[in-house]
Amino acid sequence: MKLTGKQKRFLRSEAHHLNPIFQIGKNGLNKEVIVQINEALEKRELIKVGLLQNTDEVAQEVAAVLEQEIGCNAVQVIGRVIVLFKKSTQEKYQRISNEIPRVK
Repeated sequence: MKLTGKQKRFLRSEAHHLNPIFQIGKNGLNKEVIVQINEALEKRELIKVGLLQNTDEVAQEVAAVLEQEIGCNAVQVIGRVIVLFKKSTQEKYQRISNEIPRVK
């Protein structure tokens, strides 16, 4: 799903109050973490992922890998925090993605 600038701004405002629910540490980004992030995106649609101080990963690179592997959108990367969005395939979880088309 390609997002416009205003849609990304809307998603950033929705994510502002969220806390990171995943932290990537010294083990880095592995398959298990990617699967868990994908499952969380299916239920929440919008999450934050934090990178700990002891990781060798770079936030921009992690965001690019997650976009490629999961098919999500990295809405924002600030410091060591990544905001991810992916439209849920189940209708009951599509709260945020139903509001996006209204953003013009």
